[in-house]
Amino acid sequence: MSLKRKGIRMPLYEHVFLARQDVSAQQVEELTAQFKGVIEQLGGKITKLEQWGVKTLSYRLRKNRKAHFTFMNVDAPPAALNEVERQERLNEDVLRYLTVRVEAHEEGPSAMLRKSDRDRDERGGFRDRDRDRGDRGDRGDRRRDRDRDHRAPREEAAEAETQD
Repeated sequence: MSLKRKGIRMPLYEHVFLARQDVSAQQVEELTAQFKGVIEQLGGKITKLEQWGVKTLSYRLRKNRKAHFTFMNVDAPPAALNEVERQERLNEDVLRYLTVRVEAHEEGPSAMLRKSDRDRDERGGFRDRDRDRGDRGDRGDRRRDRDRDHRAPREEAAEAETQD
């Protein structure tokens, strides 16, 4: 008996998992299909699936500096996600996973895909912005050695020490 027949809405989740960098994109898709099959077998469905690609990690996870990121919007009973998470723990190719319960799924592409589209449009990112800083005349006339005026030059100081 399905939860939808009783009029009870199944909880909504956002689920992300990270796969090792040395597995191929095809193997990541197979993993995703495996997890999708488990969810559907236990009465749920995946409403959105996004492959975010290989991204650099903030810190090393199990000796990996990069990972394949995969994002899923899931509409399933909690038991289905518990089983998916159990299988992800057992799978050596999955480095990390995170499931968050949400009130409603976002429409359209996720923030990560919008960010990658925006970065592609800018062509160069932050580097181009820093190249031309324009006129910086507002700094006034600065003397770099203003603190050194009161000290004797190094040669004179060295002579003074040898005479003592």
